[in-house]
Amino acid sequence: MATLLESRREQMFPQLTAAQIARLEPHGRRVRISAGQLLSDAGDSHRELLVIVSGAIAILRPSLQGEDLITVQGPGQFAGEMSTLGGLGSFVRVRVTESGEVIAIGNEALRTIVQSDAEISELFMRAFILRRMALVQGTQGDIVLLGSMGSSNTLRLLQFLTRNTFPHLLMDVDHDPGAQGLRERFHIADGDLPVVLCRGSLVLKNPSNAQVAACLGMNPGIDCSKVRDVIVIGAGPAGLAAAVYGASEGLDTLVIETVAPGGQAGSSSKIENYLGFPTGISGLALASRALVQAQKFGAEVAIATSAVALRCDRAPFEVVLSGEHVARGRSIVIASGAEYRRLALANLADYLGAGVYYAATAVEQRLCGDDEVIVVGGGNSAGQAAVFLSANGRRVHLLVRATGLAQTMSHYLVRRIEDTPQITLHTHTQITALEGQGRLEKVTWTGPDAVPETHAIEHVFLMTGAVPNTGWLGNCLALDDNGFVRTGPDLTTEQAGGKRWPLARAPLLLEASIPGIFAVGDVRSGSAKRVAAAVGEGSVCIQLLHRVLRT
Repeated sequence: MATLLESRREQMFPQLTAAQIARLEPHGRRVRISAGQLLSDAGDSHRELLVIVSGAIAILRPSLQGEDLITVQGPGQFAGEMSTLGGLGSFVRVRVTESGEVIAIGNEALRTIVQSDAEISELFMRAFILRRMALVQGTQGDIVLLGSMGSSNTLRLLQFLTRNTFPHLLMDVDHDPGAQGLRERFHIADGDLPVVLCRGSLVLKNPSNAQVAACLGMNPGIDCSKVRDVIVIGAGPAGLAAAVYGASEGLDTLVIETVAPGGQAGSSSKIENYLGFPTGISGLALASRALVQAQKFGAEVAIATSAVALRCDRAPFEVVLSGEHVARGRSIVIASGAEYRRLALANLADYLGAGVYYAATAVEQRLCGDDEVIVVGGGNSAGQAAVFLSANGRRVHLLVRATGLAQTMSHYLVRRIEDTPQITLHTHTQITALEGQGRLEKVTWTGPDAVPETHAIEHVFLMTGAVPNTGWLGNCLALDDNGFVRTGPDLTTEQAGGKRWPLARAPLLLEASIPGIFAVGDVRSGSAKRVAAAVGEGSVCIQLLHRVLRT
C-alpha cells in the first residue's frame, strides 16, 4: 500500500504560482540562505514559514540513528506544518542544500494570510494537515515511548501522544527486539519504565502528561498578564466550536484542555450520525480538524493543563490552572464535559489501563488482539465500540442493565449490532466482580437469573452513564441534583436572583447563575449528549456572549 507521502505528494508539497508568491511577499522578508546552513531544528518553536525563491532546502526527520530525508524543496515551494501555524515545537530539521533566497513569514503574519486569502489558505492548510499525518504515519523519529503494553502508564502516555496527533515511535519492551539495546544505551532500569525519550536525548521516567507536553513544546506559553475576552474550559466538540466561532469573530480566546482535543467524542472509533459525514468520521479526526480551525483563527490552546478552581467573585474572572498559573477572562465558557460513570467495584482502580478501558480506539483494539472483550453500556458510544471491536471476527459481549437498546441507542446502531453475529447482547446484566494478578484475567457478571457467571476475559470497556466534570467549580454556580451546570430557563428564581444575579435582565439561554459565565455541551444540565448538539451549543454560546461583552 502506498504511503501518504507517495500517494498525495503533490498536495503535501504544492508549487506556488508567481502570483501567489507576490501576494505572500508583503507579509514576510527576504533572507539569503547558504548551503549547509541549519535553518531550524526539531523542537524549535515560533519558526517562520519559508517560501523558497531560489536554491533548495532539505526537510529531515531526526531519529535515534541520525536523520531521515523526507523531501527536498525548491523554488516555489514552502516549508512548514501545523506546528508552524501554532508557534509550537517542530518535528523536523530544515537544512539548506543549495544557496539561494527565501521569504520568511512569522506566525502572526501566517495567521493573517490563512484568514484573509482563501486560495492560499486552502493550499497551506491542506499541506499542513497532510504533512502532520505523514509524520504520524512514519515509523522513525526522535520521540520514543518505551514501555510494556501491559502497563497502565504506558497506555496513558500512548493515548496522550496519539490523541494529540504527536508523531512518536512506540517500542514494547516485552516484544520489540530493539528495546533492550535502547535500554542499555540510555541506562533504563525496570523501575524507570515507561520512559519517553524526548528529542532523542532527554529521558523522562514515567512522566506526567504535562511533563511530556512541556518537553516536546506542545503548548505556547500562557501569558497570565493578559485579560482574555473568553476562556474556554475543555476542548471537546462544544469547547472547540466555541473556540472556532469566538476566535473567528475576533475574540481573544484561550482554550484549556486537560488531556486532548475531542473529549469523550475524541475517543470514539467512528461517528456516523454527524451532519456532513455520510461515511462517518473518527472522533480523533473530527477533533483534530476542529483544533486546526481554532488555531487558524488565532485561538490559543493549552494541552495537558487543567482548570483546578474558578474565582467567580471578581472581574475579570480568574481560572486557577495546574502549575499554579492563573488565567483571567472577561467571560468564561464551561465545556469541561462529563466522564463515564465508574462501576461500584472495590478493586476497579487496580485494572484501569490494565484490562479496563474508557475508550475504544485503534490503540485499545491493538491491545486486545483476537481476545474476547466486554463492552458495558447501552448508549451510542457503547454501540460504536461493540461494532468496532467486533471487526476481524472478535467476540464481543455487550452488557446492559436495561431490557434492550431501543430506548438509549440510535436505531442504525441497534440494527447493526443485531446483524453482527460476533456481538452477543446480554440484557438485565451487570459486572459483579473482577479478578487478576496485576492485570485483569477474569470477569464475573450476573444476569436476569441472578446466577453469577465467571469468564476468562481480559478486556472490559466501560461506557456507562455520565458524571459531570464540575468539581473544580466549587460553590460558584448553581448545579442540578446530579452536579450538571444549570443555565438559562433551568435556573430557579432563587438561583438567578439576589447577589448572584445583580442584573435586571434574566439569564441568557446558555448562561449560568453568574452573568458572563456560560455552560455548553455535556456539562450542562439538560443537554442532549450528542456531538452535533454540543457543537451547536458552542457556536450559539458565542453569539450570546457578544451581548454580554458589549454591556
